[in-house]
Amino acid sequence: MDLRARVARAALARPAVLLTASPGATRERLAVEAEIGRRGWSRADAPASANLLVFAGTPRRLGGEDWAERVWRAVPGPKARVTITEAEGAGAALDRGHALLLAAAGQSSGGRGGRTGRRPDREVGHGPHDGPGRDDAHGPDGGHGGPPDHRQGGHRSVGSGDAGPGGHAHAMGGVAGLPLAERGDDRDGLRLDLLHVPLGPALTEWPAGLVVYLELQGDVVRGAEVDTVPGASPARPAFWNEPWLRALAGEPVTVGEAARRTCAAHLDSLGRFLGVAGWRTAAVRARTARDRALAGAGEDELRGRVTPLARRLRGSWTLRWLTAGVGASWEEPGGVDAHRRLILWLDAVERGLADLGSRDPLSGLAPVGPRGPVDPRGRASGTPLDALPGLLRGTEFACARLIVASVDPDLDEPPAPDVPGGRAHG
Repeated sequence: MDLRARVARAALARPAVLLTASPGATRERLAVEAEIGRRGWSRADAPASANLLVFAGTPRRLGGEDWAERVWRAVPGPKARVTITEAEGAGAALDRGHALLLAAAGQSSGGRGGRTGRRPDREVGHGPHDGPGRDDAHGPDGGHGGPPDHRQGGHRSVGSGDAGPGGHAHAMGGVAGLPLAERGDDRDGLRLDLLHVPLGPALTEWPAGLVVYLELQGDVVRGAEVDTVPGASPARPAFWNEPWLRALAGEPVTVGEAARRTCAAHLDSLGRFLGVAGWRTAAVRARTARDRALAGAGEDELRGRVTPLARRLRGSWTLRWLTAGVGASWEEPGGVDAHRRLILWLDAVERGLADLGSRDPLSGLAPVGPRGPVDPRGRASGTPLDALPGLLRGTEFACARLIVASVDPDLDEPPAPDVPGGRAHG
């Protein structure tokens, strides 16, 4: 192996993983995140900084558009991708993907006379939906995967990690046959362009399967529309609600089992929220506690992990300044903003820790899970999705992802029947 190949392999010893989950694949996502943490691999913030693309659950088209393929094309070579449809196979699939990535790097650094050859890009599927590998890293889409916006006569591409706080979004103007942005009055009485910016479904720290279409005027969100990517079929029971659904079905479930799932669910939401807020160390600690809770760790161990984290989050004036007043909902008693939602998650986790050892049977009457009332039909109340457009309208664009993370809707649950097409408007 020549020097260039050795350098390439050394650089890829710890791949940069871009993880995208589909609705119904929470188990697979959690297994991948835990495995990445054990291996010390890094998480990529965008396709451009990734070399291993991991789909937790088979990605399904949105509006006839293969958004997953567009994200794949935005990842520079050498690269590899895996699709994981069984949580138990996460480690083996990551091993295979890493091996293919190293092989692709070795071939890209080869060639006659030491010249760099064509970079082969690898794909390996893990499950019944495996697809062939292909070499299409340099496609024309520029990394924006998503559905066309036929209502405006142009193209509206789904963000893949380059929109939101600290990032940027591309507006389509009168170039290459695309229409110019509309104009409208902003809050200062000025005539500014109305830009249509999509977020999701392939964003880091983003709810699985969620797409939010924003109408921006300057840096202000004038309107929002929520859509969802189809989930797995047939759909499995929502992971976070599983203990309550089992109790409703007549299975013996203890209060301790439900409390453990509640703690893990809120720690998962905390990890996503803190990641969006830029507090990476605290996000890792929340996710580590989540993984240990799901692995059956005892109350003493979990308190040793949660209590210092909760104390620091509650006492952080920087975090309060960043999140107070963001995404406030005055329909809730006393008004609830992003910071208050964070505190409510911490409160729920600490209450849940006290019930971990309970062997009392979980009641199947009016069950309430981590995301709210549990419907025996497996249907979501739709409240978090319905609330998002109103919470986003009138806010600054830089706050949009923080607001979404503070609500953290669970799309493992099918939408309620009164949500037409799974969409909510504002």
